Amino acid sequence: MRIALAGAGAFGEKHLDGLKKIEGVEIVSIISRTAEQAAAVAAKYGAKHSSTELEDALARDDVDAVILCTPTQMHASQAIACMDAGKHVQVEIPLADSWADSEAVLAKSQATGLTCMVGHTRRFNPSHQWVHNRITAGEFAVQQMDVQTYFFRRRNINAKGEARSWTDHLLWHHAAHTVDLFAYQAGRIVKANALQGPLHPELGIAMDMSIQLLSESGAICTLSLSFNNDGPLGTYFRYIGDTGTYLARYDDLFTGKEEQIDVSKVDVSMNGIELQDREFIAAIREGREPNSSVGKVLDCYRVLGELETQLNG
Repeated sequence: MRIALAGAGAFGEKHLDGLKKIEGVEIVSIISRTAEQAAAVAAKYGAKHSSTELEDALARDDVDAVILCTPTQMHASQAIACMDAGKHVQVEIPLADSWADSEAVLAKSQATGLTCMVGHTRRFNPSHQWVHNRITAGEFAVQQMDVQTYFFRRRNINAKGEARSWTDHLLWHHAAHTVDLFAYQAGRIVKANALQGPLHPELGIAMDMSIQLLSESGAICTLSLSFNNDGPLGTYFRYIGDTGTYLARYDDLFTGKEEQIDVSKVDVSMNGIELQDREFIAAIREGREPNSSVGKVLDCYRVLGELETQLNG
């Protein structure tokens, strides 16, 4: 399986680290905003090609699939371009920043029959997989999820503290993780409400947001998001259910009393990004729909679109 990766920033390198652990995968091409960065990352990961233009990778007959870690605003058009070029594609979360663009990517996937997967990593973290396995076994039902997504990001920088060429977004990026995960664990979302704080004077985005969700099962979710939190960073999930309470912190899981649960045997790795990439490769090889295919996560973007309409009131 020969892979091109576009967007060799902080998250792009996490994918490259995961791909190196998957048997039979070759990293062929690295695309980045500057030629210097693309060449440096290509040299680090043994890719024979680098460029600043995605089209250069799509024109190559030795590229089977593309992973997009590019700015949010480019995701939908680039995913469609990949499929138009006959390439399977995994697009990092979010799929798009509008409901219409999300539908367009699904339509292209259906028309081409190519694998199109979205990077909803929470479906693959061993912590959330463990909870999901209990749900599907009928041993646990979600009654409430309480989620905090917190960063201290008052300047336009990435996870490595480097300047970004684009602006991140609490709703279309960070809320997408929880909206999809809540539906995955508790059922289709039938009601959603949102409030946001003042817009940042330079970035033009809300720095604080509160979201409430109701699923068809009757479960509720409360999601708090902030770019203003000067404290522990990341996303923390509390599952409150009928037979227990669980705290998920990325790949690790704890009981409500802070007792760690061993999730090391849930999957072949403890790295959610690596597991996500393994699913992408396996789905292509096996000719099946992957978990977090564009079709399976599409309803998340319906909800985000409805929330944006509310917020823009």
